[in-house]
Amino acid sequence: MSGETAQMASQVVMGSQFWTTTAIFILGYILIASEKIHKTIIALVGAGLILILKILEQHEAFHVEETGIDWNVIFLLISMMVIINLMRPTGIFEYIAIKSAKAGKGDPFRILVIFALVTAALSAFLDNVTTVLLITPVTILIADALEVDPVPFLISNALASNIGGTATLIGDPPNIMIASKAQLDFMAFINHLAPVIIIIMVFYVMTIKVIWGRKLQTRDDLKARVLAMNETEAIKDPLMLKKSLAVLAVVIGGFVFHGVLHFQPATVALFGAALLLLLSGIDEPHHVLAEVEWPTIFFFMGLFVIIGGIVKVGLIKWMSIQMLALTQGDLFATSMVIMWFSAFASAIVDNIPYVATMNPLVVDMARQLWPNLSGIQLLQHPDLMPVWWSLALGACLGGNGSAIGASANVIVVGMSEKMGRKISFLKFMLYGMPIMVMTVIISTVYVWLRYYVLHW
Repeated sequence: MSGETAQMASQVVMGSQFWTTTAIFILGYILIASEKIHKTIIALVGAGLILILKILEQHEAFHVEETGIDWNVIFLLISMMVIINLMRPTGIFEYIAIKSAKAGKGDPFRILVIFALVTAALSAFLDNVTTVLLITPVTILIADALEVDPVPFLISNALASNIGGTATLIGDPPNIMIASKAQLDFMAFINHLAPVIIIIMVFYVMTIKVIWGRKLQTRDDLKARVLAMNETEAIKDPLMLKKSLAVLAVVIGGFVFHGVLHFQPATVALFGAALLLLLSGIDEPHHVLAEVEWPTIFFFMGLFVIIGGIVKVGLIKWMSIQMLALTQGDLFATSMVIMWFSAFASAIVDNIPYVATMNPLVVDMARQLWPNLSGIQLLQHPDLMPVWWSLALGACLGGNGSAIGASANVIVVGMSEKMGRKISFLKFMLYGMPIMVMTVIISTVYVWLRYYVLHW
């Protein structure tokens, strides 16, 4: 294997373009991790350099599948953001939060657990970033009513959102990117990732019981204050709520059956967004479209161009060759290395740029192993599938390791600070890192048993 690896490595030409692109890529990662400059600006400047220096031609960046922007990811994200922006004013998310608090009988720890479960479930179908944006303000409201520290609630919600988002194709941006690259459908994620996420959530609830169970106490009169809240008053527009839920059901149904219907997820989501815009009856869609997280969208676009550049110059090929050399072509070892490396890497940098880098690496590694295959036969080779699932589990769950590991964490920390509840980097890591390690250990056992022992 080492002789073959050396021969393959010699095929990578490390000229001036290779080193220039590598420098842009590494510097971009360092700046993103440092948070000194907004990550969207870094991604767009990096993409601009890749194009200006003609490392990628414009048509390669915009129209070539292997090196260009993944428009399926971009339009899926935009469309889901539009749907949620139209749903938000109905008050449904405030209703869910108040109803959850009352279901917990006003007990702070019960509410913490219910919020975690609700956040995980919503994150699986709405995406974790959107979920924490909607749940965080109401969480602080409930914590203030109970006169308890909201920080455990906020950290728990962030961690639960990343766990729940791992279960589905649309739950976490890295999964959207993996699904698009590997051409995997919605049900594949449900079948392969949802079972382990359910197991992880059971352990998660037991863990937070140990961490916060005794710390969260309040008076009976404050419990009564929460129980007196009227959740029905939170619903501001019942008719729009019915329309939104109907369209969301159609969209989720489309995701479930998109493989059978031969529609890409972006097509399903775009149709749903357009339909809900029509049904909403709004005269001017400007404010709905303006609320789309455009910095996130442009971050993705810039990132895809940078990754396309390192694919073209051969850096990804070189990295895949080194990975094969490390694991000697053993795909079980490769799965484990990718899962654990992904977990700790995603705790250091945002898991979105990390997965954008790893996706082409996995594909190129597959090409080295099965040079005679292409298309679906290559991307979904039975021996490669555990590698994809290991990447998804490592990257999504690894995001819990630090405050910058996942976009949901950044949002929760930022919103908390705006509301006068600062969560330090070290405080988040103190809770997040042990839970991250626990969830990845469970995932390791799951992947080993399911794909290498039971071959299920």
